[in-house]
Amino acid sequence: MVGMALKDLGRDLQPWCPLDLSLEWVNTVWDLDFTETEPLDPSVVAEILETGRDAFTKLYGSLFPFATDESGSLESVWSFFTENSISSNTLVALFCHFVQEAHKKSASVQYREYGLRAAGLYFLLLEIPGSVVNQVFHPVMFDKCIQILKKSWPQESNLTQKRKKEHSKSSKANYRRSRKRGKPPRKEDYQVDELSREEEEEEEEEIYFSVRDLSQIRDAIFNLLKNFLRLLPKFSLKEKPQSIQTCIEVFVALTSFEPIPHKFLISQARNLSEVKHISELAYYGLYLLCSPVHGEGNKVIGSIFHQMLNVILMLEVGEGSRCAPLAITSHVINCRNQAVQFVSSLVDELQESVFPILGTLLQHICAKVVDKAEYRTYAAQSLVQLLSKLPSKEYATFIAWLYKYSRSSKIPHRVFTLDVALALLELPERLLDDTVLLEHQKFLKHKFFVQEIIFDRCLDKAPTVRSKALSSFAQCLELSTSNTSENTLEIFINSTVTGIHSHFGTSLRPSTVLTSQSCRSVQSSTHDSDEQTPPGERRFMTMLRKRTKDEKINVRKSALQVLMSILKHCDILSMEEDLLILQDHCRDPAISVRKQALQSLTELVMAKPTCVPVQKAWLMGVIPVVMDYESTVQEKALECLDQLLLQNIKHHRKFHSEDRSQVLAWALLALLTVESQDLSRYLNKAFHIWSKKDKFSSTFINSVISHTDTERSAPAWMLLSKITCSSPKLDYTKIMESWEKLSREQSPNSNTLGYMLCVIGHIAKHLPKSTQDKITGVIKAKLNGFQWSLELISLSVDTLQGLCRASAKTLREEQELLKRVCGDVLSTCEQHLSNILLKEDGTGNMDEDLVVKCIFTLGDIAQLCPALVEKRVFLLIQSILASSAHADHLPSSQGTTDLASQLPFQARSSALPSVIRAHAIITLGKLCLQHEDLAKKSIPALVRELEVCEDVAVRNNVIIVMCDLCIRYTVMVDNYIPNISICLKDSDPFIRKQTLILLTNLLQEEYVKWKGSLFFRFVSTLVDSHPDIASLGEFCLAHLLLKRNPTMFFQHFIECIFHFNSYEKHGQYNKFSQSERGKPLFLLKGKTNKEKRMRIYKFLLEHFTDEQRFNVTSKICLNILACFTDGVLPVDMEASELLSDTFDILSSKEIKLLAMRAQASKELLEEDDVALANVVMQEAQMKIISQVQKRNFIENIIPIIISLKTVLEKNKIPALRELMNYLREVMQDYRDEIKDFFAVDRQLASELEYDMKKYTEQLAQEQALTEHANATNVPADGDRVPSQQVAPDLQAVPGAAAAAGAGQADANMPLPLAQSQPSAPGSSFTPTLPPICEKGPLKIMSSTRPMSLSTIAILNSVKKAVASKSRTRSLGALSFNMENGSPENPSSRASSLSLEQESERAVKRVTKRAISTPEKSISNVTFGAGVSYIGTPATSFFTKEKPEEAQEEGNDILCLSLLDKRPPQSPQWNVKSPARSQDNPRSGRRSLRKAPLKTAN
Repeated sequence: MVGMALKDLGRDLQPWCPLDLSLEWVNTVWDLDFTETEPLDPSVVAEILETGRDAFTKLYGSLFPFATDESGSLESVWSFFTENSISSNTLVALFCHFVQEAHKKSASVQYREYGLRAAGLYFLLLEIPGSVVNQVFHPVMFDKCIQILKKSWPQESNLTQKRKKEHSKSSKANYRRSRKRGKPPRKEDYQVDELSREEEEEEEEEIYFSVRDLSQIRDAIFNLLKNFLRLLPKFSLKEKPQSIQTCIEVFVALTSFEPIPHKFLISQARNLSEVKHISELAYYGLYLLCSPVHGEGNKVIGSIFHQMLNVILMLEVGEGSRCAPLAITSHVINCRNQAVQFVSSLVDELQESVFPILGTLLQHICAKVVDKAEYRTYAAQSLVQLLSKLPSKEYATFIAWLYKYSRSSKIPHRVFTLDVALALLELPERLLDDTVLLEHQKFLKHKFFVQEIIFDRCLDKAPTVRSKALSSFAQCLELSTSNTSENTLEIFINSTVTGIHSHFGTSLRPSTVLTSQSCRSVQSSTHDSDEQTPPGERRFMTMLRKRTKDEKINVRKSALQVLMSILKHCDILSMEEDLLILQDHCRDPAISVRKQALQSLTELVMAKPTCVPVQKAWLMGVIPVVMDYESTVQEKALECLDQLLLQNIKHHRKFHSEDRSQVLAWALLALLTVESQDLSRYLNKAFHIWSKKDKFSSTFINSVISHTDTERSAPAWMLLSKITCSSPKLDYTKIMESWEKLSREQSPNSNTLGYMLCVIGHIAKHLPKSTQDKITGVIKAKLNGFQWSLELISLSVDTLQGLCRASAKTLREEQELLKRVCGDVLSTCEQHLSNILLKEDGTGNMDEDLVVKCIFTLGDIAQLCPALVEKRVFLLIQSILASSAHADHLPSSQGTTDLASQLPFQARSSALPSVIRAHAIITLGKLCLQHEDLAKKSIPALVRELEVCEDVAVRNNVIIVMCDLCIRYTVMVDNYIPNISICLKDSDPFIRKQTLILLTNLLQEEYVKWKGSLFFRFVSTLVDSHPDIASLGEFCLAHLLLKRNPTMFFQHFIECIFHFNSYEKHGQYNKFSQSERGKPLFLLKGKTNKEKRMRIYKFLLEHFTDEQRFNVTSKICLNILACFTDGVLPVDMEASELLSDTFDILSSKEIKLLAMRAQASKELLEEDDVALANVVMQEAQMKIISQVQKRNFIENIIPIIISLKTVLEKNKIPALRELMNYLREVMQDYRDEIKDFFAVDRQLASELEYDMKKYTEQLAQEQALTEHANATNVPADGDRVPSQQVAPDLQAVPGAAAAAGAGQADANMPLPLAQSQPSAPGSSFTPTLPPICEKGPLKIMSSTRPMSLSTIAILNSVKKAVASKSRTRSLGALSFNMENGSPENPSSRASSLSLEQESERAVKRVTKRAISTPEKSISNVTFGAGVSYIGTPATSFFTKEKPEEAQEEGNDILCLSLLDKRPPQSPQWNVKSPARSQDNPRSGRRSLRKAPLKTAN
């Protein structure tokens, strides 16, 4: 048996032992470790391949028995090789040649197959016992034989080669672009990539593989892989880690070679004869590598999981760390599912030993997932599926890690955590286990995911994370009815979220999102994530309402989704405020938010079809949007209307009360009919659009008509009135039957009758002549008898006009018909009014409702037939207007005397009810529109009514009429616009709102111009006491009027500052005339109105462009501040408020350039191309704009500010506080520029730095006293201490007023702290500043020890002593280092020294040295205004004094001259400043080239 096998082996080895084979070539191959091979002699190759593949198959068949036979073949095969001088090295070298050829991309099908069979022969040699001893194994050869499984398969294997190639390149390019900017690739790398790419393309273009070729290669790969798997259990790779790694990489790549049509299990793959797919064999190969044969421990398993990571994350499987994401197809998804199933099977089999590696895999999934929604979703599903394999202890440990991961500094990490939390909520909640640590038990609860992860991310500083968290909430609420064990809705609606901690850098400021029943706020941690913040309470709904107002569009969209989901499951009656939020966002500035609001409202009303508040909210939210300026939003609104209204209208025989959609449609239409008639004009627009699309078929119209005789008749007629307006052709038989029936009723339904009149008016031209005349007669009789309501009167007049137009062929004929029909009605109205107004007892017995109907009918008829109206009618209506109860004792306006003299005595002597006068004004307006002479006489009388009438309805109607007349007679009414604008401050909110709307319409159409005080009165609505009016004012100004005139705010801004402070001393601004009545109404001057003024300024600034912000800053300095520094305007107390406002404006964040304050944080960048491009562009704009801004600031603004500081100090103006606050802001924003500016003028630097130091010290002291006063107002024993003893008056009292106040004050009451501070060098006095409520980042650190009453008494004596003896003193200049100089720095002297220490220091300065003597020695000191130079000390004067220096101060001696002797004159110092040239000119205004501040003495 063995002999026969050896004989066959010898025969089959003959082609592999060619005589021409050079042993040198074989030795070279082995010497080079198979890395490079010289070309093999073609004759040798030809001799081997003479029989084609048979040379490989026959040799394989001869060797195979020796690999499987255990009966002594070991000695036989290797002995046979030795006896016949057959070298195994030669065979291996020849095998390597064919393997190497198959690795080439240009290899043909035959050579690929030869290479695969040669690799099989090499594996078979290794399988023969004794191969290791005979040194057959070589790691490089082994790896090449493994890699041929992957490389022999063509990269592009079908007709879609080019398209696939392009997609792969584009996906790689997109992935690279989507990554954050890092180190740019080297130029050499690009060149190498380009060359290799060109070579690959050339090679690929030359080779084409048919389906048969591909099938042949696939079979060869399958057989080789199966043979290799037979080798793996026998051939240990324990000492060969590189070979194991190669096997893992190749196997993982082969797992996606072809789809597995059935569910894959490792146990099924163990019988290799039954496996039919390469992917199954690859997974079995990975399983075999996990065997202890190939290594102990989990190192191999870890490598396998590391390679499987890319398959799970749907990334390209290959070498390198940067793997591009694959296009998500069904094949890629199946591969991912198989990979997850394989890992799960391994975990099930290996159990505890593999748990740590699985945890590492899960962490890598979190860290390396592609930051795109679809990839994140699949990755989260995979993670949760694998996580379910862990027991509770390891599960809780991973969730603890995930919780920390949710506070990562990277946005993608925090976003993915939300996907994982959402996926975990879909699984059943785990039960508590004894193995779980006590502190980890909370991680098993679903409540933890919702509250601690998802909710906390709603407060994230990144809008992407906030939006994702809110979207996750919406999905949680959908899950809460089924899969989630604890009801998410109950958690957040009925309870508070307590003890949630925020990691530094990932949460918004708590003040913007937190609420508490005890008014406590949860502060964000500013340290490591391990530290916990103080416990607090955060209500979910409060957070959600704030998120609906978020500045980011996607956050608002997601918030609306959550709100809708909540409202689906809640009692709407208790959440009407939230329902209103959803309704209001249908008018959100962002298009996508408006669409989301429409969609959410529609889903909500479909979920709650019987809820009336929801129905009303849907109507009020959706219907007005049909007139949206954005076509896509308009289409969305029309789609929602069509979905709920039109599509559910069926014939009344098909109506079922159980059909919720039909019931909802008719309920909505009924509401439109009764309660929401204001939406009629929006519906007209919708039906007009639908009619152009042929939306209304005859079947639909007949279905609507079928409901006119049911309980749904009113909404059916309303719907018909809209349809016939656009599509008047219909069967009028049923309509006329209903008309005859309804018109005979004594008290018909006014709504139904009104809509019926509309329908008749629209279909009039299709009615027979007899029917038209009959209807005309009925309507005429009803009008003559005043039998219908006011709404029906207007509709009936319109219907009459439609009937006359339908009967007439020409316009003239139509007018004749109208005169004939309307003449009688007009005569009846005139006669009725005459009987009431001209008879002495007429008004006493009049029917008020009848008179109103008469006046209203007269107005409508007069518009149809103006020629029929006689002067007598004018006088009758005017007499009603002149019958005011105020007419006898009020001065008459222009034209009023003439009007009253023309009226009958009876009319002038009796006052009519307000309701009659209100309707008379409307009718008078209609008459004035047709008669200009009447308008000239009536307009002054109408204006008088605005001034004197107390009735709201009358004033409202006057405003409406005046604004209508302004369109018709613009010039005539223009003079009275100030009188109309006064109504913006009317006592009634309705009048204010009405005036605001009407004036906005006139301004939009440019019938009214921004003249005089109109703009300032208009913007004063921003601070209206009624929040709805203030909000409406913002909308009108920002979204309507500003779009017409983008420079409107900029043009009026400077004058706003003068006007609202009532400052009239400027020669140019605030010089327009105002009436004595209107001026006090709009007054906003004084401290009490400071907040209102700032609200107006900030609103205007928020809508400036960056160019306008830049220019307005310059204008403020030149037109306001420079006027005071140049002496154009007096610096007095009246100017203080003006300057205070000015500096607050300059300090506000709204005036800062957007490019300067909206610096893009790299952490907040969205990882996409658009965001990167925006950031690059923004950075370029910032660099350019900031340079211009800084140059302007240094050259123009700083000199003016410094000069004005001197003026304010000299005049002791309280606005100095705001100036100092502005300087502090400036030093923070322009830190480097300030250094450069003061580098030339060190004296000025020291003065300003000293003043800033004293300013911050004073703020710290004021706050410390305030806090101490608050703490000691209510002592522990319950006795209340008078506030005068502990709350010193910190207001600056100028001049004699301060002295008088001090003399009258209680002895225990301390003086203002600022008055105790010594003056700075070069300044007239130390700024004594009124207290302000600090806003912004500045936080004053109070003293560590509370101040006692005895301390306050000591301070009082010190202050008095210092105030009486204070003189200017000099300090060294401090470099402008804001880190050291900021009061927030704990090392700063202002915040570290207690008040007691400050008091002691002040005592020492007074008693132990002269005030004019510096605190410490200063180099380069010279004296004299304009020539002083103070050198910068080596250390900051914020540091504490040393004890030695204190001792030296004790040796100072103060010498005083006798009082009766005249003090000697100071000699002149002949010293030149090293900082300035002697001939440097001096000027009044400070600049870089001018003198510094002078001292007071």
